[in-house]
Amino acid sequence: MHKLIIKGKKELTGTISISGSKNATLPILASTILSRETKLTNIPLVKDIFTMIELLKFIGLKVIIDKKKKSIFLENFEKKINTLAPYKLVKTMRAGVLVLGPLLTKYKKAKVSLPGGCAIGTRPVDLHLLALKKLGAKIQIKDGYIIADAKRGLIGAKIKFPSISVGATENAILAAFGALGTTTLLNCAIEPEIIDLIKFLRKLGCKIKIEGRKIIINRKRNIIKKINHKIIFDRIEAGTYLIAAVLLSKKIVIKKINPRLLKYEIKVLKRMGAKIKISRNSILIAKSKKLKKINISTKPFPGFSTDLQAQLMVLMTQAKGMSKIKENIFENRFMHVPELRRMGAKIEIKNKIAYILGPTRLTGAEVMATDLRASVSLVLAGLIADNRTIVNRIYHLDRGYENLEKKLKKCRAKIKRI
Repeated sequence: MHKLIIKGKKELTGTISISGSKNATLPILASTILSRETKLTNIPLVKDIFTMIELLKFIGLKVIIDKKKKSIFLENFEKKINTLAPYKLVKTMRAGVLVLGPLLTKYKKAKVSLPGGCAIGTRPVDLHLLALKKLGAKIQIKDGYIIADAKRGLIGAKIKFPSISVGATENAILAAFGALGTTTLLNCAIEPEIIDLIKFLRKLGCKIKIEGRKIIINRKRNIIKKINHKIIFDRIEAGTYLIAAVLLSKKIVIKKINPRLLKYEIKVLKRMGAKIKISRNSILIAKSKKLKKINISTKPFPGFSTDLQAQLMVLMTQAKGMSKIKENIFENRFMHVPELRRMGAKIEIKNKIAYILGPTRLTGAEVMATDLRASVSLVLAGLIADNRTIVNRIYHLDRGYENLEKKLKKCRAKIKRI
């Protein structure tokens, strides 16, 4: 099993290019079930993407990937289509459940394993199923599988989500693509990755309007047969390197991004004392001398992302005073805290709020990743810690970060994989 060995206290300088968004690519890959021929560019070469590709191949799509050009070509000629998404291909990836909507709306049936992924919370699929039932699907859960059918096809409906869910919003949009009539979704997630999915579906011929947290989908009978789409940049990867640069940077430029999609995160870092200069497609981070405490709450976009909470917590250990993070999205997203404490961090958890006292000198230790974002937070901690840090179970890291150690090495970090 692979692990990372990090020697800390090394000042970083250089340029980091951000990859395509994993969280945008996965639902768009699921939506290619609805297409005939699709070419996707700027895809990230990470484990979750390859798992989704294997799932689409199992379903019956032809998939050709060009790793050098970071592109995928997909064809669905509807020969021997399998409406099953088996446990072995869904167990490690939450996004596997996103094939449910397109399979159901196009082929009127689907059998999809209940999903796996990070152990950061229960993340039930009840909101996904709520939307599909409103569209006319009959659903039962049996032997760990969601079994759905819509023999007469799905019919447009008005659906209000009781709470905001990215995955449920995506699945509802994909199911509504082929539903008869108009579907109106209320209290939706409006993350940039969902906007990218909508842009893709518009190219495919679907009429979709966005009004705040309301999304209106109208079925289009004449589907465009061939489309090309470039995936947006990964704002979580960009945010992770932004935080790393504030921690250790002499001078780092983060490029191939749209800074407007990181507006709130940049605001938080500036309030903490980070020196940041924003250009059209890049951000420059200069050396930050004194960091200030801050209180934040994780919220759906455009608020502070839960996917950057663990990374920001590491930064807070270096800020003067007591900082606070309230986690509002996932109930188990403080699992990195015991590992950070082992490195010397002063963190207490009370009622979904983490209290972080700083500045604290961290010491290298052998630690274990529990989920995707927790694993990268331990890497950041290792970069600022005294002595050597060993991060175990980095398969979590490989699910969402492309060439992390190579990108950090280019900026003079001392990090290696063994």
